[in-house]
Amino acid sequence: MIPYSLLDLAPVPEGSDIRQSFANSLELARAAERAGYNRFWLAEHHNMPGIASAATAILIGHIAGGTSTIRVGAGGIMLPNHSPLQVAEQFGTLASLHGDRIDLGLGRAPGTDTATARALRRYFNSADAFPQDVAELLHYFEPARPGQAVRAVPGAGIEVPVWLLGSSLFSATLSARMGLPFAFASHFAPDALDEALAVYHREFTPSARLREPYVMLAMNVVVADTEAEARRQFTSQQQSFVNLRRGDLGPVPPPIDDIESWWTPVEKAGVERSLAVSAVGDADQVRGKIAAFVERHRPNEMLLTANLHDHGARLASFEKAAEVMRSL
Repeated sequence: MIPYSLLDLAPVPEGSDIRQSFANSLELARAAERAGYNRFWLAEHHNMPGIASAATAILIGHIAGGTSTIRVGAGGIMLPNHSPLQVAEQFGTLASLHGDRIDLGLGRAPGTDTATARALRRYFNSADAFPQDVAELLHYFEPARPGQAVRAVPGAGIEVPVWLLGSSLFSATLSARMGLPFAFASHFAPDALDEALAVYHREFTPSARLREPYVMLAMNVVVADTEAEARRQFTSQQQSFVNLRRGDLGPVPPPIDDIESWWTPVEKAGVERSLAVSAVGDADQVRGKIAAFVERHRPNEMLLTANLHDHGARLASFEKAAEVMRSL
């Protein structure tokens, strides 16, 4: 059985609030733990009213504190927004509190719009230095040496698994050359998937952290009792993608019965391209789609996500998806 994990954005549904979003994420994490998910990852985003995971490390601590066995981590921390030392201290703290359950995934994008990236202060001065920042961060997790001027406290000598995330050949190449596991954002940017996987496997260099290539691929998965209901629930995510392109940021919208009359043909084509790596339907349909994807791309692990409005439907979908994964 291929390991399966869960990516959460702490969605804020229309008509709800952030406090409830955090309660929903914890309930989902506990359900994921019972259902056999390997990891529960949260992603850093800023200035998005429908996503509440901006203070990612703090929310990871909340989720880890409310669970007991599932790995909890960042998918990911957008490193150019932060100093490597601060990230090492944050995740050194999390690992000190929660033991060997904390993952650190690193991304190069700002996780937001241009104006907010500037408000974060660091991004535009740091994006080009991403490889150097990753190396610096890894250094802070190594045991401190005598006379070392700057060390991460806590962090030094703590083994926190570090991943690189991305949707391009840049991230694939860097993770391969640094000997790190690689998570590809195929759930919203699948265009370079085949080439990125080829580059990662071809250029992988073993490291002290990883001896062989390890790839996790993300997929949108919505499972319901019927295909019609699954597709209806998925319209919340489709609307969110269109609204982002329209500049109409807001909470996650409720599902609609007829999305064809809601979006334009151009918007539909763009969303379908972005969300091409999706499995939406009843359990048998989703099983077939995931099985075909796994057969083609041969990931070491799958990362499932679904940014839905209805929390009950989302919980049920991830529980059904776990059943599907166990049956593959």
